Amino acid sequence: MVTMDRLLNVDQVAELLGTTVRFPRRLIEERRITFVKVGRHVRIPESAVLAFVVANTVEPMTLRPAVLRRAA
Repeated sequence: MVTMDRLLNVDQVAELLGTTVRFPRRLIEERRITFVKVGRHVRIPESAVLAFVVANTVEPMTLRPAVLRRAA
């Protein structure tokens, strides 16, 4: 059984990511995010936005206290 994701337009994705509309359009153009063509409209599955965020999340580095105390 296939579950249907909510399909978002470019404006909704931009708002969700907190960016301008240009950023999701660039992701689509560079094929860095999954998208669906519905006629002439472009829609992005909500799960694709979440996957993009997870894939591009950078975890903070944990440094040992000794390394932090050294002066350069």
